[in-house]
This record gives sequence, structure tokens and C-alpha cells, in this order.
Amino acid sequence: MTVTRNGDHVVWAGWRDPANQDFDLPELRFTAGQYEAEVLRACEDRGWEWPAEVVARLLEAGLRGRGDWLVRWDCELEGVWASRKEPDRIHVVLWHPRDRADADLPWLQFGMTLPISADAPSVQAERLEARLTAGDPRTTAEVWGGSHDAEQLGYPWPPIDLLSM
Repeated sequence: MTVTRNGDHVVWAGWRDPANQDFDLPELRFTAGQYEAEVLRACEDRGWEWPAEVVARLLEAGLRGRGDWLVRWDCELEGVWASRKEPDRIHVVLWHPRDRADADLPWLQFGMTLPISADAPSVQAERLEARLTAGDPRTTAEVWGGSHDAEQLGYPWPPIDLLSM
């Protein structure tokens, strides 16, 4: 469908379904004020998040707010994420070195898997942020990936588990 603003209304029209050419729905119109209020409400609704997702979101926001902590380690935060398949842990991913503008230079991706407890998500995020920013994250993280020549940066590739291949 196509969403447009038409004066004081938001219009949903032109519904399409490539798998069903006979798909047809009528145009839907909403008052713009009500539509915008509902979009804002939906954006603020975090009821769908599970505890690890909340910890990941709060931790990422906290770490991004403290960008200076990674500068001294020549790292950059790629992201913090959680998976519904692993509700008791989150993952933190970093790039090294920070400035990867030159694609010909070696680079590494560091990762950490952190356990999540039953404590309040905000308490856990604060605790994890303090722990992560207390030192060099490269000493506790694992190499998860990198360029073909990444070993030039002084970090060995992790051993290959042939049984899991």
C-alpha cells in the first residue's frame, strides 16, 4: 500500500500483494492528528520486549552515550542485541580499529556474550555498562570475525571446531 498525507487526513491506498493479484482492499482514511498520536503511542510501547531485549536496548544506549570509552581502545560499538532463542543472554559487538574508512587495512570484529539474570533490566544494564567501560574490552571479548589479514592486528583467530561444521 501507499501511505500519503492528504490535508488533514492520512490515506492508505493502492494495496498490493504480488502473490495474490486479485487482492483488493478499500482506501482507508484517518485524521492526521489521531494517526500521529497512534504512531507516537506505538513507538513508545515496549510491551513486546522480553527482559534480555530491554537490557540490550538500555545497555546500547548507555554505551553510545559514553562513546569516549572506546576511543582509547581504538574500537567502535557495532551494536548490542538479544535473540528470543537465547532469552538469558545478550551480545555486544565491537569493531577494531575504529576508523575503517580504508577498506584495505585489516580489521576485527570482537564479540561478547553476556548472561542476563532475573534482576531489573535497568539495574543489569547499569552494572554491565560499568563492567564493560572499566577496562579494555579487547581483553575480555572474543574475535568473531574480521578481514582476511586481521591477524596483523595481533589477535589470533579463534580455533575452528571441526565437529560443529
